[in-house]
Amino acid sequence: MADITQLILDDHQWFRQQFADLDELRAQTPMDADAVRRVWDPLADRLDVHAVAEEEIFYPQLLAKGQNDPDEETLDAIGDHNDIRDGVHDAARHPVASRAWWEAADRAREANDEHMAEEENEGLKDFRLHAPRVLRESLGKQFADFLERHRGSAGISTADKDPEEYVRTIEAELNPASDSGPAVGLGIGSLRNT
Repeated sequence: MADITQLILDDHQWFRQQFADLDELRAQTPMDADAVRRVWDPLADRLDVHAVAEEEIFYPQLLAKGQNDPDEETLDAIGDHNDIRDGVHDAARHPVASRAWWEAADRAREANDEHMAEEENEGLKDFRLHAPRVLRESLGKQFADFLERHRGSAGISTADKDPEEYVRTIEAELNPASDSGPAVGLGIGSLRNT
């Protein structure tokens, strides 16, 4: 089983190819809006599902295992996810291949390009260096299962998240206050220093 960092990289490569395919379609005269839609619809869905999968599976673990400022990496990533979602959701409000649609799709692409570059050079690298392979492989299975289960963004919320609230919530789960009753964590045991 591929580890989660490889599966995330595989998705990144797929995203890059789909955006390149959109470039090819955009350059055609006349432009075929149906062909654009056939590329965009699965791309838009996967951008949404990928972001939520990272937020539910990868970033909590990065906060637990990362050592190169995982809080800052996570805050930035959640903000990037919001920018990607905003572009994707704005595109959905316009006719495919219209000027307004391309502007929204371009915003999603720019945010995604920035996010992927930062994530590949920061969060994924940090996680590879500091998380055990067995954990990365276990998370890879969860990530693949999540993507399959929520194909087409079924059953998930694709709403924006407040980055600071997200980090606070995850850190509270990782480090529950001892006087607040029984510890409620991520359901996978202790993550720090294991």
